Amino acid sequence: MDKYEELKQIINNSQSIVVFTGAGISVPSGVPDFRSADGIYNQKTRIKARPEEIISHSFFISHPEEFYEFYKEKMVYPKATYNAAHKYFADLQNQGKRVIVVTQNIDGFHQEAGSKIVYELHGSIHRNFCTRCSRFFDLNYIMKQEGVPYCDKCEAIVKPDVVLYEEGLDEDTIQRALSAIMTSETMIIVGTSLTVYPAASFVRYFKGSHLILINKESTNYDNMCDLCFNEDIISVINKIK
Repeated sequence: MDKYEELKQIINNSQSIVVFTGAGISVPSGVPDFRSADGIYNQKTRIKARPEEIISHSFFISHPEEFYEFYKEKMVYPKATYNAAHKYFADLQNQGKRVIVVTQNIDGFHQEAGSKIVYELHGSIHRNFCTRCSRFFDLNYIMKQEGVPYCDKCEAIVKPDVVLYEEGLDEDTIQRALSAIMTSETMIIVGTSLTVYPAASFVRYFKGSHLILINKESTNYDNMCDLCFNEDIISVINKIK
């Protein structure tokens, strides 16, 4: 039995699956990852600061104009949508399985594809709040504003509900994600180098039967997995359908 057939059988026989995803699952949708040669961290920008600095809390506070210039150009892709990988994991729910997604992504593609339980560790571009009165704004409002978006009620700056550098993850989301990981019989890791902490450390909480990793580049966790695929997620999905 080859490893694709083995993966297919593991998924078919699993009643509870947690899918842990990173930027790589959205690359086929036209959204760049962070650390590859063409990734966000290696793209040129007129702003004289490193991308990691630009998407930090302190930079947002001190340079909101430059933050939003970078954010709208490099972090948000409103015309992009989910791909076959997002849809595959969402469709597993229709087989009566408990499928929970824990994602580091902020694009909302898992929900668009139909996944019902999604824990967004790093927030979402689709939620934005006034920094003073907490009024909610959708992504369309943010993108329509020229430059920095301001609240239409109290005129304070609106901040995306995404976790920036120097900010902590939401504790409730962490607990729900860890509970899903600890109680699932199969964990499938997709499109992440497992280098961003604390999210990367969540893998160590998995106590189930089958740990699967699908990522183009090798990771420090490859040898820990029952099955490892160093290739594009769409390629793997096409072979196990």
